Amino acid sequence: MKGKRLLIYYLLAWVCYALYLYIDNIANRRGTQPYVWSNLLAGFTEFTFCFFFVYPRFLKIKKVPLLILGLVIADILFIGCRYMIEEVAYLWLFGYGNYDPSVKFWYYISDNWWRATQPIIFSFIAWALLDTYRREHEADQLKQEKTQAELLFLKTQINPHFLYNTLNYLYSLAYPVSGKLADAIIKLSQLMRYMLNNSVDGMLNLQLEVDYLENYIEIYRLRFEKNFFVDFKKTGEFREKKIASLILIPLVENAFKHGVCTDANSPISIYISTAGQQLTMVVSNKISHGNKDNSSGIGLVNIRRRLELIYPGEHELLISNNGENYETTLHLMLKTT
Repeated sequence: MKGKRLLIYYLLAWVCYALYLYIDNIANRRGTQPYVWSNLLAGFTEFTFCFFFVYPRFLKIKKVPLLILGLVIADILFIGCRYMIEEVAYLWLFGYGNYDPSVKFWYYISDNWWRATQPIIFSFIAWALLDTYRREHEADQLKQEKTQAELLFLKTQINPHFLYNTLNYLYSLAYPVSGKLADAIIKLSQLMRYMLNNSVDGMLNLQLEVDYLENYIEIYRLRFEKNFFVDFKKTGEFREKKIASLILIPLVENAFKHGVCTDANSPISIYISTAGQQLTMVVSNKISHGNKDNSSGIGLVNIRRRLELIYPGEHELLISNNGENYETTLHLMLKTT
């Protein structure tokens, strides 16, 4: 949800909470005494803290301790705000507070516990409804994108298969003439074959994805022959894991498109590792300030979107750019085969 819509939704949710306080005050005949305003302001602070910070970050199974800590801090925030308003500001402005000076601190906390809980409950309901809407919207969008991709695949299925078969034929013709040319053709054929792979859930073996990257790099090497410097390293187990197909190639393509691969002192560095179900990929390159490759590529904007849709809450994409060097780091949780 965009910032403006989120703000409107938040304000509507807050109005509902304020309306509840208003009805509660009428039902208990509190009128508009200063206590009402202190409760409203303290509730506003706690509601905002929970809605924008606690729930979005910690309402996950793996972060229950942090969620509990956040709610405790929210309670302290409410009680602290109300105390500062009623027992400090009111005392300075009106000459009296809401509680008798003889009231002990622990009684003040216990007496405000339920009032502090109300904004927590209302903000949770508001955030949960918003999160449910977001998930349904993303699921619908993913379904639409998947349908469009399937239609596009069906439209283009014949031509890629024809090209793949043709490449295999060209390989048989080229092999007796030039082993180097034949090797390039077979690698291009392997790239095409991987692109034609399809599965019900869009997931393929991680080893195939890594093989695709290696073939892509080797084909790119043909353009520069010996004047080509790429440091490709991989560690870990790849065969028993699954990944969304073609999710890694944009990072490599981006390095070739905007980087320098002909400088022996600053080679393009590509590192892939797995540890359990965690995959880490780091791609770094020296930034080219000359003519750039005009190929379109998928782009980092689209890969961010794909990661959000396919790996929600299970990935992290970090980008570092100091004007001379560019580095992308991807962490994501893999599926098992």
